[in-house]
Amino acid sequence: MSRHRRTAPVAAVLALGAALTAVLGFAAPAAAHVSVDPKEATQGGYGRFAFRVPNESDTASTTKVEVVLPENAPVGSVSTMPVPGWTVSVQKRTVDPPVEVHGTPLTEVVSRIVWTASAGAGVKPGEFQEFPVSLGPLPKVDRMVFKALQTYSDGNVVRWIEEPPAAGGEEPANPAPVLVLAPEGEGGTAPSAAATVAAAAAADRGDSAGGGDSGTLLGAAGLAAGLAGFVLGGAAYARTRRQPAGTD
Repeated sequence: MSRHRRTAPVAAVLALGAALTAVLGFAAPAAAHVSVDPKEATQGGYGRFAFRVPNESDTASTTKVEVVLPENAPVGSVSTMPVPGWTVSVQKRTVDPPVEVHGTPLTEVVSRIVWTASAGAGVKPGEFQEFPVSLGPLPKVDRMVFKALQTYSDGNVVRWIEEPPAAGGEEPANPAPVLVLAPEGEGGTAPSAAATVAAAAAADRGDSAGGGDSGTLLGAAGLAAGLAGFVLGGAAYARTRRQPAGTD
């Protein structure tokens, strides 16, 4: 009987260890970098997108974020959502041929969006901030690469401007945010209101930067698996406690 009492707690501890490993292993965030969320949409559609900016400094705050819209993919309608503590400005450029929006040709489009933090409102170490924009109609290209500059309060500037690698290539150290666009009717969808609410809820839960919904689902799966192991370990321990003496 004494042997059972020694081994059962060990099983419970191992199950708890498996739970922690599952949670920590599956929910660990990828390397943080500036990204766009969602990462897929449909050509010709409109959508609400958020540039997610994590702070990778241990001592300085992010005080300015600049996003450059790709020259080969002009967008006729660009609007920003207010971000508390931040001011926003836009720069424009001339395009030829014009971009048509609701039947009206436009010869100027937004080329750059700049967010600047007011005093004390920067993105602090260990935090991230989302900068929402509305874009449309989305151009008929397979992807949009948004080059971004992140300025810190200590003067350091991180340039998230590297193009995505070719198939099978290694991800660059400072990748630019990429929005993949699918032709209409081929499975790509512009973000719906439900998707927007889900993305906001994910951000409120503290999902990692660049992790997105897939990171949340994997983390939940790991947690469920770990808890299941802990319950099974506890059940085994309970059975041994009920086992009568002399069964050795």
